[in-house]
Amino acid sequence: MSDSTASASAAPQIRVFGADWCGDCRRAKRVLNDLEVPFEWVDLVEDPAAADVARDISGRTNIPVVTFPDGTHQVEPSDGDLRSKLAELGLTARTA
Repeated sequence: MSDSTASASAAPQIRVFGADWCGDCRRAKRVLNDLEVPFEWVDLVEDPAAADVARDISGRTNIPVVTFPDGTHQVEPSDGDLRSKLAELGLTARTA
């Protein structure tokens, strides 16, 4: 798998709930990979029950739902919003 996934010992943890057919999900994964930020990819096609978890987090059915270690989340974030949040949390390994 080409996604940058966090190991159990790596912290902080970012989780992305999405599907490969979703352009916004692919874009969010690309931003995280480009910035070398580890994340866990939750594939809603492979794990349909996880869609309920994402909906419980966001209150919406839109994807991706990106959760952050500070307890916040973003739904369908723009590249700029995602980059800003990562910078705010000091999680960017690069400034690509």
